[in-house]
Amino acid sequence: MSDSEIDTPIAQTVPTPPTPPPERHDEDDRMNPDFVREVIDRVEAGDNEGARALVEPLHAADIADLFELIDRDDRRALAAAVADLLDGDVFAEMNDWVRDELIDALEPHQVAEIAGELDTDDAVAMIEDMEADEQAAVLSAMEPDDRAAIEEALTFPEESAGRLMRRDPIAVPEHWTVGQVIDFLRAEDELTTDFWEVFVVDPQHHPVGSVALSWILRTPRNFAMADLMQREQTLIPVDMDQEEVALRFQKYALISAAVVDPAGRLVGMITVDDIVHIIQEEAGEDVLLLSGAGEGDINEPLRDSYKARVRWLAANLLTALVGSSIIALFGAAIEQMVALAVLMPIVASIGGNAGTQTMAVAVRALAMNQLTRSNSLRTIWREIRLALLNGATIAILIGIGAGLVFGNPALGGVIAVAMLINIVIAGLAGVLVPLLLDRLNQDPAVASSVFVTTITDSMGFLAFLGLAVAAGLVSH
Repeated sequence: MSDSEIDTPIAQTVPTPPTPPPERHDEDDRMNPDFVREVIDRVEAGDNEGARALVEPLHAADIADLFELIDRDDRRALAAAVADLLDGDVFAEMNDWVRDELIDALEPHQVAEIAGELDTDDAVAMIEDMEADEQAAVLSAMEPDDRAAIEEALTFPEESAGRLMRRDPIAVPEHWTVGQVIDFLRAEDELTTDFWEVFVVDPQHHPVGSVALSWILRTPRNFAMADLMQREQTLIPVDMDQEEVALRFQKYALISAAVVDPAGRLVGMITVDDIVHIIQEEAGEDVLLLSGAGEGDINEPLRDSYKARVRWLAANLLTALVGSSIIALFGAAIEQMVALAVLMPIVASIGGNAGTQTMAVAVRALAMNQLTRSNSLRTIWREIRLALLNGATIAILIGIGAGLVFGNPALGGVIAVAMLINIVIAGLAGVLVPLLLDRLNQDPAVASSVFVTTITDSMGFLAFLGLAVAAGLVSH
């Protein structure tokens, strides 16, 4: 071997360090698109272990978000890759449509196992929309106690306190001392782990008071619960609508509340974490109903979204014919002055916006129990005054502008008066239509927009064109 061969160093291959995975969240705490793409790329490449390693550190809510963000075709493949991570907490956080889609791919015993991990209210939300035969199969695979609780919950009306409540409130007799309660809480293994107050009941199991956990922890052991408890409490009837339940929590700043059956017996409790979801759901629902967009969920199947939206578009088409017929009555007048055709949409559009503003306020006030029979007249008078102020301001602006642009002060005066009239009518319609629908026991968020739009468009055209003829600008 030559010296040159001995002195030449042997080339060594330096391993390339693995590329670190993308950040899970961006600066706005949203799921990073690069991270989502990385997870899906690994699933498509058959690297299920790699995909699982990326998903495992995520919080249950973030795993739910991940499934909602990916394409429908990729969800089942990802579910298969991270099946052991899909526990009850993940399904509880998941969008209803996405959750139902994944549940359809599971066997009844798998759904039963997941439902058994959930609080009763979350389990009911997962099972209640199943087909009858699928629901029966899942229930039959559950533990007897869990099955009995869910079957009882399903007997209550949808979106009621009975569906929403948890069936394991902490209840103690009023003759117990603080020490007995503490010993009971420590000794019983089957008690719920999430509660903020202890309910005190009489021998017939009627709630007679409640005690916050903080009071129990800071009070000597020999104090009687009857002396410590707060007797004034907000009781929730089991058949109360969940929207009314949410309003009571908001009004009285509740953390939890006892649910009672028609006989006044304690049957469950509702906690504020459940109410947060209800408030969000009800608020979004009213906005979507006002627009006629149905449930408005981007994960909703295309056919369901189509059916929800097209019927309101068809209704708007019919109501638009009312405005068109009014324009047709003044067809000859419009031919004499092109400016009328130019200015008509402005009157209708501003009136429509004014009506929508008032309607949104009225619908929200009705939903929040701020607008009732006792203050209806005062609210109507308030909206009339507000409409007069808004109408006068916009009327002056459009009147001066139209008069200058078209060199016709009379035309400016006509559109100013028409604008004032239409905005006042819009304000009245925006509050009266929801009120009337509410009095007829109809949801004011569902159909108000159709009626208000019809009124503002029709009256805007009629007021403007009618005043133009009355002022002698054109002949009819």
